[in-house]
Amino acid sequence: MGGGLSGLAAGYVLGKAGRKAVIFESGPEVGGLSRTIVKDGFRFDLGGHRFFTKDKAVEDFVRELMDGELVEVSRKSKIYLRGKYFNYPLKPLNSMFGLGPAMTFKILFDYGKERLKEVVNPKGRGTAPNIAGARSADFVAGRACLEDWVVRNFGRTMFDLYFKPYSEKVWGIDCKDISAEWVEKRIQGLSLGTAIKNAFFRLYRDIPTLADRFLYPRLGIGRISERMEEEIEKHKNPVHTGMSVVRVDHNGRQIEGIEVGGNGGGARRLEGADFISSIPLNALVGMLRPLPPGDVLDAAGRLRYRDLVIVSVMVDRPGVTDQTWIYMPGRDIPFGRIHEPKNWSPDMCPEGKTLVVAEYFCFKGDGTWSRTDGELSGLTVDCLEGLGFFKKAEVSDSMVVRVPNAYPLFDVGYRGHVDKIVSYLDRFENLHIAGRSGMFRYYNMDHAIQSGIEAAKGVMDAA
Repeated sequence: MGGGLSGLAAGYVLGKAGRKAVIFESGPEVGGLSRTIVKDGFRFDLGGHRFFTKDKAVEDFVRELMDGELVEVSRKSKIYLRGKYFNYPLKPLNSMFGLGPAMTFKILFDYGKERLKEVVNPKGRGTAPNIAGARSADFVAGRACLEDWVVRNFGRTMFDLYFKPYSEKVWGIDCKDISAEWVEKRIQGLSLGTAIKNAFFRLYRDIPTLADRFLYPRLGIGRISERMEEEIEKHKNPVHTGMSVVRVDHNGRQIEGIEVGGNGGGARRLEGADFISSIPLNALVGMLRPLPPGDVLDAAGRLRYRDLVIVSVMVDRPGVTDQTWIYMPGRDIPFGRIHEPKNWSPDMCPEGKTLVVAEYFCFKGDGTWSRTDGELSGLTVDCLEGLGFFKKAEVSDSMVVRVPNAYPLFDVGYRGHVDKIVSYLDRFENLHIAGRSGMFRYYNMDHAIQSGIEAAKGVMDAA
């Protein structure tokens, strides 16, 4: 149930092992968020998705799957802040000259204050691993907030300058309401101190957010999903797109069957020995028949997802930047991040042309989501022209893609709701959940693939 990276990885592993499986994906193509859209020779992902992992088994899995399609890309990222560009990861001289000596001193002074507090009162600062400043009980319960974590690891000035505006643009809620778990996992092991040391001495290359090189399929990140689909079908296991799961029947101990519908046809019922779900966790709960108890339904109702709108602008010139990403935390800019796919692989565009992809983080039904494609394209072009990337006359075309349920929203207290749901689902002996949405976890691509592999192994081990 679900044809994103985790569901496909599970199907691929099962097929290679000679097991029969069928995959249902509600979207028109497999891949979920990890898709590559193609229009008139232009190719773009739904946001810039790099493949980087510290897990050799997962890297070997992807290298074998892609068989020569991968290229190695040098990461070049910047933050556009206060009308200037700053290197990310941090480069001290660039930051100092961009922000000025006074602001740089204030950032370092605030960070020093936080470190001094840690020395003076280490017990009061908490003992939770890798979550400086959050009490262990709060971390376990998911009650620690992003603001506390960032202030303790980067200082108040850095929080106010960058982390607060960017995080609130991405998630759409106040930083006091965002769980610290998200930022800790997103930039695991990072603090202002490690960033500075890395800038001078290159000591922390194993921290994912500081990795300066990554793997990427030359025809877009969606090729990983497409290759798994090809291999699954090679083993005579069908992959159905445009087919949604609408009902999951159970007897209290096992899943007995599912109903799927789509492609203009009526619902049909299927039975199976095991079921792997990577569809949104709250959606799965609502499909169960009989329905779960009221407290489980209530927990599912409290889980939220952040939606995404992608606007791709095709430009009649060879290139506009040399960057892989540019982050835009400012409230005066409507999108949160841009990337130029040609800088990831030259095969993403026709020769002599390029495209810029802007990411709008939103909620389904809000002002951004509800704008027409023409309004969104016009807004994006006007803003990018104003930032000096190109002239409006150079724009040849554009395309808008809306992505519902793109990211689980990790608000404070979400962990308790997830634990309640997972505890209930654990009673079903033949149900396996996987993936970012399916498990409501912050997963990078490698984690999503790994969770699918583990789900498939769980099925085979239970046989």
